[in-house]
Amino acid sequence: MEGDSVSLNSDLTEMMDADLIMWRFGTKNTLIAQIDVTADSMTVYDDVPDGRFRDRLKLDHQTGSLTITNTTTEHAGDYQLEMIRNPSKSFSLTVHPHLPVPVISRDCSSSSSSSSSSSSSSSCSLVCSVVNVSHVTLSWYKGNSYLSSISVSDLSISLSLPLEVEYQDKNTYSCVLNNPISNQTRHPNITQLCHTCAEVHTHSCDSAEAVLRLVVTALMGVAAAAAAVLLLNDVRATRAKTEKTEQMS
Repeated sequence: MEGDSVSLNSDLTEMMDADLIMWRFGTKNTLIAQIDVTADSMTVYDDVPDGRFRDRLKLDHQTGSLTITNTTTEHAGDYQLEMIRNPSKSFSLTVHPHLPVPVISRDCSSSSSSSSSSSSSSSCSLVCSVVNVSHVTLSWYKGNSYLSSISVSDLSISLSLPLEVEYQDKNTYSCVLNNPISNQTRHPNITQLCHTCAEVHTHSCDSAEAVLRLVVTALMGVAAAAAAVLLLNDVRATRAKTEKTEQMS
């Protein structure tokens, strides 16, 4: 887990007079630490590679074991221990990041669609989501029963997992995010989430109706104004025709 300390053991009980051990990291076998008993020297090269090991490496002067403190995902990889009097040893280190707590929200667009298709529908669409995760599984449970899941391996991405429930559902649901060593769980408040979704849908309908009323009122006003203009023009034309007839007589 990120932030923990990890010890890579040499399996030596003590260093001998002529011992030389070297710790290497990564595919390039970069030297990161060394003990030379003959030269009475113990060195950590914590500025390579990329400074990721700076102030994080500790050597045990008696056994030659290496400890990495305050680990991050940058320290994951292959380590090699080379020794003079013993066979080389290889280590593969995996560092899991701290898991975020899942976020559960309602999907009003989906719920509104299902409600409009059937007046008797009482379902509510929930979505459990997490961001910037890797090597995890996101799952829905109903009580202790597994419902569905989605996983991601190498890439750091966002995950979303939907769940359809009933408005009056009294069962206990949980959304669980887990990796091989830890997990985070969030329980939805179905009554609160679904009620909020219904309010949003109702408010949306009310708003649409109010806009429609305004448009109709405006159109009626425009029609009334046009009728008044036509009537005025008709009166003027009739008056002009009457005046002309009187002048001719």
